[in-house]
Amino acid sequence: MDPEIAALAGTAGTTVVTLMVTNAWESARDGMVALWRRFQPDRAESIGEELEAGREDLLLARRAGDAASEAELTAEWQGRVRRFLLARPEAADALRRILEEVNPSPPGEPGAERIRLQARASGSARVYQAGHDQHITER
Repeated sequence: MDPEIAALAGTAGTTVVTLMVTNAWESARDGMVALWRRFQPDRAESIGEELEAGREDLLLARRAGDAASEAELTAEWQGRVRRFLLARPEAADALRRILEEVNPSPPGEPGAERIRLQARASGSARVYQAGHDQHITER
């Protein structure tokens, strides 16, 4: 599987579940339903219902102090989005736009600029990566 698709699915699943208990929930839900309506129209209505059911479950779990349910719901939506993107890889750009709309980073705030780091090391190699300043002192 394409690592970029897996990362996008992970981000989307986490974002959707996180936004279930915020003021941005309706926008997130509407964006996801619109995405499914565009690329898998026969499933759009059921996705909306499943998102609402997930939100109700999350609200109950939070009241009960059940962190495991939130983790399970996040994993469930990450998997669902991953499978959706595998079936419809052309939907990735539309999903990115939805995520940027529902969870924007204000200018000057961390995350406002997109940073992508990738490294491979073998043997006894060392890899140092940073999105901003990095100071390394080795002796």
